[in-house]
Amino acid sequence: MDQTQLAEPTSTAAMLLNDNGEYLLHLRDNIPGICHPGTWSMVGGHREGDETLEETIARELREEAGLTVPDLERYMVVTSTGPDGETTHRVQVFLGRWNGDADALPVTEGIMVRFFPHDLTERLVTCPATAEVLRAHRSGSNRPDPAPAQNDSL
Repeated sequence: MDQTQLAEPTSTAAMLLNDNGEYLLHLRDNIPGICHPGTWSMVGGHREGDETLEETIARELREEAGLTVPDLERYMVVTSTGPDGETTHRVQVFLGRWNGDADALPVTEGIMVRFFPHDLTERLVTCPATAEVLRAHRSGSNRPDPAPAQNDSL
């Protein structure tokens, strides 16, 4: 078994859906030195210090998109490649629900965030890990959608 498959995740990502079943995706900058530049991805990032995975995803959502999303749950773990295209790391993907206005988010990294219906996500250029998570969720091969949110805010 590959060591990457045994390692504790060092990164997080959030797959967020709204009550219409649309996925909130983040368009990454198209600049050298970042993972999968110019692709649609999930908001997320690497652990800092002694953070738990839950603390990491909460911080990344706040930092990158000004979001606070309660009741995130661990969904699945995927392997992703680093900017060099060779180094791999494990990513804990969290599942949650958010019903806000994507255009109102203060995006501080990347270009924009948008909601997409599930059938359109297959036509987007996504990073491989995001494509894997979207396929798993659309096929129902993991847990079901999170419960509808009661009162979401930025």
